[in-house]
Amino acid sequence: MSIAKLRRGDRLVLATHNAGKLKEFQELFSPFGLELVSAGELGLPEPEETGTTFAENARLKAHAAASAANMLALSDDSGLCVDALNGDPGVYTADWAGVPRDFNVAMQRVEDALQAAGATAPEQRKGSFNATLCLAHPDGRDVIYHGQCFGTLVWPPRGTQGHGYDPMFMPDGYELTFGQMSPEMKHSWAPGQQGLSHRARSFAKFVENQIEQ
Repeated sequence: MSIAKLRRGDRLVLATHNAGKLKEFQELFSPFGLELVSAGELGLPEPEETGTTFAENARLKAHAAASAANMLALSDDSGLCVDALNGDPGVYTADWAGVPRDFNVAMQRVEDALQAAGATAPEQRKGSFNATLCLAHPDGRDVIYHGQCFGTLVWPPRGTQGHGYDPMFMPDGYELTFGQMSPEMKHSWAPGQQGLSHRARSFAKFVENQIEQ
């Protein structure tokens, strides 16, 4: 079901309590004059992510925020899928970081699993970052956009930029990890372009279809 295009000055909730994710989206949204407020800032509860796909979890989060705030809500469910680990950690990407979240622990867990699988050569350490966006209306309508970036898992981690697993993910065609890239390089996005990161690629589709130019 379609949702009317967003215009400059419109306000929407970003269905996240993750400060790193909010910062990335504020950077992506900056050219469009939209007001972005997070579910965390509004004190909204975090729904249990019971889905088995990125799209299911994105829908859960977006609809929970849209209903609680009675306004348009945008969610992002994203994760790292490692080929040698049968797609893990996948939708459980954040869970691998434990509670409280510690992505140094999560990266070490991925590396330990790769070593256990005998995945030591670069060609055995392929994977992808995936991002699924869901824009939900309080009346129950929603739209979904998906972006993907392929790369190689490196060890030890490199760089202090970004967040999550960024320091161990080197996108195809680059010699730097996401953790070594500035936000501008990591996203490599501008209106009319695909972008580099998984989030930028899903966002490019969102902009093309949902934001009035």
